[in-house]
Amino acid sequence: MKISTRFSDSIHILAFIDIYHGLIPLTSSNIASSIETSPVVVRRLMSALHKAGLINTVHGTADPELAKSPKDISLYDVFLAIEGDAHLFTIDERTNPQCIVGGNIQEALEGFYQQAEIAAKAKLATTSLQDVINTIRVKQAEKERRN
Repeated sequence: MKISTRFSDSIHILAFIDIYHGLIPLTSSNIASSIETSPVVVRRLMSALHKAGLINTVHGTADPELAKSPKDISLYDVFLAIEGDAHLFTIDERTNPQCIVGGNIQEALEGFYQQAEIAAKAKLATTSLQDVINTIRVKQAEKERRN
């Protein structure tokens, strides 16, 4: 099973827009080269971010911008924009009900997964895009000092 990177790619897009705004053309190709994906994927994600009110775009121009200050965009806002009400964890419903494990695993995991999901979403809600951008800048400064 492949795990989706749409959420982290969307955070990447938002941070890229903030950091590079006014410095380079913010084309889907430039953004895609940073993510190492296709411009089509970037445009789809940007469309969802636009619909959620997180970025402003003008069709046909390469100048997207954040619709709010990075400190006012939580990672949970981004998650909701991209994943909607999807669960962070899913339980396989197709197990053998005749097996002790297969017959009970869903019910056994349900409470644990629910607690973990609530904790994770709460952490995302209190982490801002600005926190991510600040961390990116610190990590880059550390790399530059080492070189």
